[in-house]
Amino acid sequence: MRPSADHPTPAARPLILGSSSRYRHELLSRLGLPFEVVSPDVDETPLPGEAPATLAVRLALAKARAVAANFPHAVVIGSDQVADLRGQPLGKPGNHERAVSQLREMRGQAVIFQTAVAVVCFDTGFEQVELAAVNVKFRELDDQEIENYLRAEQPYDCAGSAKSEGLGIALLESIESDDPTALVGLPLIRTCRMLRAAGITLLGPTGDRP
Repeated sequence: MRPSADHPTPAARPLILGSSSRYRHELLSRLGLPFEVVSPDVDETPLPGEAPATLAVRLALAKARAVAANFPHAVVIGSDQVADLRGQPLGKPGNHERAVSQLREMRGQAVIFQTAVAVVCFDTGFEQVELAAVNVKFRELDDQEIENYLRAEQPYDCAGSAKSEGLGIALLESIESDDPTALVGLPLIRTCRMLRAAGITLLGPTGDRP
């Protein structure tokens, strides 16, 4: 039986990144797969007492599901990152003042960046989510270093105000992770694993890709 346009084969399914993040867009582009970008409409407010890892997983799934509901034939990727400082979630600062406050809190501290990624396809009932924890140790930063960094990088759309792929690397003493791109915002090893499970061909001929 030949697949119809209404029920495409897995390799023919469109791939959608459910995120407006330019960092995730750049990371997913590395796989050489054609994809569309759709920004999900999801409330990112933590629930009372919600742990950072739980929050990241919930939001990654919520973003993927929100987009997949409107594109049921597509394979949709959703992701979220929350910085975990002693069990307290730190999200995107949004402005200079909050970024200063975050970096003052994190200096000299061990912080876990919890990055969750979810892959969902409503048409096939496929749904998986994985969490990548990145252990980061911040240097003992003085106020002038924090100010200089923020003025240069303006990382106000980054969880925890730390843009490690840029000048933010100078804030850190160490990074420990089993998925190198997780700290930037999308753990590609886990993403590839779930895309393969969803039926997306990653290393085949161009014609076999979605």
